[in-house]
Amino acid sequence: MSIQPSTYSPDHAVPLAQRVFGARDLFSLWFSLGIGLMVLQTGALLAPGLGLSGSLLAIFLGTLVGVLLLACVGVIGSDTGLSAMATLKLSLGTHGASLPALLNLLQLIGWGSFEIIVMRDAASLLGARAFSDASLMANPLLWTLVFGALATLLAVSGPLTFVRQILRKWGIWLLLAACIWLTWNLFAKADLAALWVQAGDGSMPFAVGFDIAIAMPLSWLPLIADYSRFGKRAKSVFGGTALGFFIGNFWLMSLGVAYTLAFAPSGEVNALLLALAGAGLGIPLLLILLDESENAFADIHSAAVSSGILLRMKVEHLALAIGVICTLIACLAPLAQYQNFLLLIGSVFAPLFGVVLVDHFILRKRSARIASAALRWPALLAWLGGVSTYHLLANLYPEVGATLPSLVLAGLLQLLLGRVFSYAQAPAQA
Repeated sequence: MSIQPSTYSPDHAVPLAQRVFGARDLFSLWFSLGIGLMVLQTGALLAPGLGLSGSLLAIFLGTLVGVLLLACVGVIGSDTGLSAMATLKLSLGTHGASLPALLNLLQLIGWGSFEIIVMRDAASLLGARAFSDASLMANPLLWTLVFGALATLLAVSGPLTFVRQILRKWGIWLLLAACIWLTWNLFAKADLAALWVQAGDGSMPFAVGFDIAIAMPLSWLPLIADYSRFGKRAKSVFGGTALGFFIGNFWLMSLGVAYTLAFAPSGEVNALLLALAGAGLGIPLLLILLDESENAFADIHSAAVSSGILLRMKVEHLALAIGVICTLIACLAPLAQYQNFLLLIGSVFAPLFGVVLVDHFILRKRSARIASAALRWPALLAWLGGVSTYHLLANLYPEVGATLPSLVLAGLLQLLLGRVFSYAQAPAQA
């Protein structure tokens, strides 16, 4: 693979000559990003409380709603040619977009580190199983450096090189083979009919399972325009994104549920990984483990793009620096310290994109032209209302779910306030 770093600016529209992604490219990218160890583990969270049938229904509905919203945000990138954080200037104002860009940078550094830790722990476990606990192949520091270097290399190469030279040519075929093998192994060894009629233990309400499932595609909202801005047409962006992520995410999360119930009823992560390692000599799980590096690639690359809004440096230089930071954090900090922090920051983005979707598709009618302003107070107030709703529901009514209601309410507030405080149309200052 030849590495050809991109020279485009995250603060300006991608030139038409570089908008080369068709539906097949975007399907390959989002199918890959919908697959991963954390997707399997998320399915395992649903399994005890909802059972097989309830979990699959929650995953189907949550993923379906989530990918439709994700694909709509992707269209914003193809309409404007702007990165995810640069599109926020159209809705929040040139200064108003700085806060979400900073929050996005922080959460992506955290998630990039989180992905490296997940890969490291899985590889160390499998290395210890295949060799011995004292083997070099079971050394966590070795795997941290290996996966950190791999994710950083992919991030520096940029999305055009990654999607066209890796995913589209051979990466997607290896992932399909891994998913098919794991599915065949499940049908061959598990009594799925008995699992289907077995009810969950009721420890998780269905609404919470739906909220967990929809959170998977919605977690990509602050990133998707970084890749969809290379799309040729909005129709291809929407279809490739929605279909690719839906198939990958629904398939892998469902496998996580079924493998947990059939082979790892304790629900422990290590038990699930060892059960998956028993299929096909561990090769399918190894391919999914390697695919996790693509999620880390997306986190590091988009963190570089977000920081490019704040710092005037080349994206590839920022990606290199952020990749090193993520690797160092993964070497020094335990996994448990990240979870509450990342969930807290992530809660601001679902309401934010409720505001952005209404602003782009209804108020601006997909135009990138609008009067320049430092701050757009109606949009900021709508966003604040959505964030407040999220935390109110999450703390007082967790059984209802918070992600989708906060997104919808923020969008409605933006529609109301945008109509009342309308703004004149003029060229945007992106």
